[in-house]
Amino acid sequence: MDLQLDGSAALTTASSSGLGFASAKALAREGADVAICGRTESHLESAAEELETLGDGDVLAVQVDLTDRAEVEAYVEEVADAFGGIDQVVMSAGGPPSGAFLEMDDEDWYGAYDTLVMSAVWTTRFAYPYLAESDQGSITAITSRSVREVIDDLVLSNAVRRAVIGMVKTQAREFAPEVRVNAVLPGAHETARIEELIEDGVERGDYDSYEEGLADKGSSVPLGRIGDPQELGDVVAFLASPRASFVTGTALPIDGGSMRS
Repeated sequence: MDLQLDGSAALTTASSSGLGFASAKALAREGADVAICGRTESHLESAAEELETLGDGDVLAVQVDLTDRAEVEAYVEEVADAFGGIDQVVMSAGGPPSGAFLEMDDEDWYGAYDTLVMSAVWTTRFAYPYLAESDQGSITAITSRSVREVIDDLVLSNAVRRAVIGMVKTQAREFAPEVRVNAVLPGAHETARIEELIEDGVERGDYDSYEEGLADKGSSVPLGRIGDPQELGDVVAFLASPRASFVTGTALPIDGGSMRS
């Protein structure tokens, strides 16, 4: 299927690795100009080099701290200047620390809110004028299945990510018909985040080895495995594209059938 993204301008966040990077790769393969951002310069450089091999579009890599309002605003303006506007926004953010409720202090809660919620608030606020001028403006937020079913030892993600879903649903109504707004709810995918959670489980004694933890993550998935990040990236590219022109206000699980709700 031609997603009709050739020549469009896509801004992505937290996209030098993980699910954000998988989404950026899917957009680049479809011919979009793609901007990525992250905190680590070396990760950005290697990610940009890979993206440049995937399609004919331009690639822009910018070092950004998504918890800094001024840096987010500057990033949006730099992307709009470089690409002549913005057509798609794909938002990702690093997962907050794992742990139980009684293990989290105030700093953990405020940090999770800034990382997950305020980064999305600032990104969409500053990008909206450009999206509204586009004839294919879309926003896609990468969140987690934890917004519908809580996950043990992820209290921060369980609680704070739900605010993003409330914002997405509200924006979908307020921004229509000029801009579509959707979210994806990933289950377990083979990313550095999952590696971190499994390694934490090994340290707690939940698993004897990383391999046991990886097998355990996949054992509860009806499809019998955890996901490949590119499987999620391809769905994100579809939702961001004109081929999904009648889809807005949707939160789509991508979890191999794990969710029971």
